[in-house]
Order: sequence, then C-alpha cells, then structure tokens
Amino acid sequence: MTSNTTGLENARITIIGLGYVGLPLAVEFAKKYATVGFDINEARVRELNEGHDRTLEVEDEYLKEVLVNAPLEKGLYCSHRLADIEGCNYYIVTVPTPVDKNNRPDLTPLYKASETVGKVLKKGDIVIYESTVYPGVTEEECVPVLERMSGLRFNEDFFAGYSPERINPGDKEHTVAKILKITSGSTPEAAEKVDKLYNAVITAGTHKAASIKVAEAAKVIENAQRDINIAFVNELAKIFNRLGIDTDEVLEAAGTKWNFLKFKPGLVGGHCIGVDPYYLAQKAQEAGYHPEIILAGRRLNDGMGEYVAHEVIKLMVKKDIPVKGANILVLGVTFKENCPDVRNTKVVDILHTLKEYDTNITIYDPWAESAEVKHEYGWDSVRELNGVSDCDAIIMAVSHNEFKTLDLSKLCKEKAVIYDVKGVLPKELSDARL
Repeated sequence: MTSNTTGLENARITIIGLGYVGLPLAVEFAKKYATVGFDINEARVRELNEGHDRTLEVEDEYLKEVLVNAPLEKGLYCSHRLADIEGCNYYIVTVPTPVDKNNRPDLTPLYKASETVGKVLKKGDIVIYESTVYPGVTEEECVPVLERMSGLRFNEDFFAGYSPERINPGDKEHTVAKILKITSGSTPEAAEKVDKLYNAVITAGTHKAASIKVAEAAKVIENAQRDINIAFVNELAKIFNRLGIDTDEVLEAAGTKWNFLKFKPGLVGGHCIGVDPYYLAQKAQEAGYHPEIILAGRRLNDGMGEYVAHEVIKLMVKKDIPVKGANILVLGVTFKENCPDVRNTKVVDILHTLKEYDTNITIYDPWAESAEVKHEYGWDSVRELNGVSDCDAIIMAVSHNEFKTLDLSKLCKEKAVIYDVKGVLPKELSDARL
C-alpha cells in the first residue's frame, strides 16, 4: 500500500522518544514519509545523526540510508529542538512508562512528552501514544495536558490515538514492521486515519480496536499474561527442586500435550513483563478491586533473583566452599540475552543478595555498557575476562551467545559451584539450574 492510496501523502510525522521503541518505528516511517525523531537527550540525537544506534536495534547501514539533513524532508531527521517538530501533523509518543521504588506507575515521562507536543499542536493534528499504560491514561491523563498546553479542544481541534508498541529488544526476526499492530482513535475518523498511517508501514497488518481504552487494556494484559505464566513455572521449579525432580524433564514431558503452554523458569526483568502488570494492578485498585493473581505472580517473579543467590550459597556450603570472601563470577547483567538493555534487570537482585554474604563478585557482560551499569545500579562490570580465574562459583545469569562457548573449567577452582539460571549449559557441566 503506497502513501498515494491512503490519503496520507501530506503526512509529516514526529516520533517523541528515540529509544528501543521509537527509533525502529521512526526508521520505518522515514522510508515513506518526512519523519522527525525527537529526543531530549542531545548526545543520543547527535549519535543517531552520525549514523549509530547504541541500542543495536537498528543497524548502522539502515539508519544511514534514511537519515536526511533537514526536518520535513522525506526521511529521518533527528533533533532535540522544539522548532524542528512544529510543521508535523502526526505526533507519536514512545517514551518509557516505568514504576517508582514502590512499584507504582510513574507517568512523568508521558506528562513531559505531552507538554512538549502540546506546545506545537495545531488544529487537525493527531497525537498517538505507544507507551504501555493502564486503560484510561491517554484520554484521562495525557489529553488534558495537551489541551492545557495548546489551548485547543480535544476531538474538535485535535485528536488522539493509541497503538501499543510490541518491540522485543534484541529480536531481529520479529521487527516492528513484521508485528501485527493494534490501532485505535478518539473518534471513528481519527481511528481510520491512525489505522491507515500504520498500515502504510506495518507489513504484518493492523487490528483496529473498538476504542482507545480497549487498545490500552489489550497491551497491558499481553505482558501480564506472560508474567503469570512464567511465575507458574518458576513456582514449579522451586517445588521440583525440593522434590529432587528435574524441572526441564517435567516440562519436556508435559509439553508433548498439544495445548500445553511452553514457558520456562527464569528471571523476569526488562521494561515490559516486569513492569506492565503493576499498571493494570494500579487501575484495578483505583476501581476498588484488589487483583490477586496478577500481584502474586509479580511477587514470585520479583523474588527469583534472591532465590538463585541463596541456592548458590547452599551449594557452596554443601561442597565445603567458604562463603565469606569467595570469588563469584556472574555471567551477564543485561535483562535478556544478546541485547545491551539493562533496564530493570533482575540480575542485580542476585548481586545484592550475594553481597550480603561478603563475597567478591565479578560481573562479566560483553554486551552491557559498563558506565551504564555503574550509573544505574552502582556495580562495576567488565566486557572482557582478562585475569579472571580461581572462581569459587560461576552463575550463568544471561545466555549471551559468547557464554555458550566459554571453557568454565579454566575460570574456576577444581571444587566450585556452577549454577545455570538459563538452562543452556549441558547438565553435566552445572551443579544446578533454575
């Protein structure tokens, strides 16, 4: 479908937020439309305009192909200047939606992004939100900010839409254009325009939801469902560990049934599965309902890092390895394999628990930026294994490809514990796995 057949030949698009979600989307739109990528991080903008994406979601050659030297040219122009987005008529917000230290939704990035858009909003413009939220945020929280900043009236002067992101960081197969997209709009006409806009670049097609709230709800339950299923198998892993039964063998056997859902135990971090259920829980509690299964799943998954650390300590004690002062190598600190993203990584829960036993911890991760790990969590990490040896314990926390070929015997003492969180090592090489 070409832009000439969609009625979108005059579309000029701004993407607010150039992270894991925003940049790949901006690159797709830039192939057909004049697209401005806006981010308040000047260093990030400068790096992108030089043709490099440190998140590794977009390969440099593809990024350079769509970059242009001025806003409102067909292609992608990245900027941190408000003046560069004034001429656009579609504004797509892709900022993060985190939780605070008490796991309550933090809408600050959304409010700030809405203020930015409100300053340049014009009659006829459409503002589309992609950030994961609880039902009602777009129309009840963001739209009032747009109205206040612009002086315009919602659904008379400007319109809104919601199209939840489905980016999977590090996944080079399920890229943005290949994932079916949910769309919605604040009026039937706006919904149709939003749907056509995405259909022009999403080869997998779209699903037009009945309303913005339906689209918001659909997104938040996608990740809540995965969270609950992973919590179930994490609990199974704890049970079978006590019973002396191999969890992998149980899951393999059960998986022979055609409708058995194949989930594996593990750490649940990142910016989606480990966060989004709290958004739904918050809205449910505001409505007077206390969600039980959702929060139970969250509590169980949030405790898995501590559980792993204690299991390692138990194994060390059984092998008569002194715990205090022990040298422990942790392989991986990102929230998932083959990806530099350290947001909400649950590996740090392993680290914090091990630190309580006065152990000496080395974190090796060739994907993670050491400066980012230090800034976010206060931990030192290395990207090379030079000089690391005589470890009393090794924890395979993340299954980066680089780790699968490591000769662990050269890194640890003859009497050492090897714990495989991800279940990727041959069973004979590890003392236990999650």
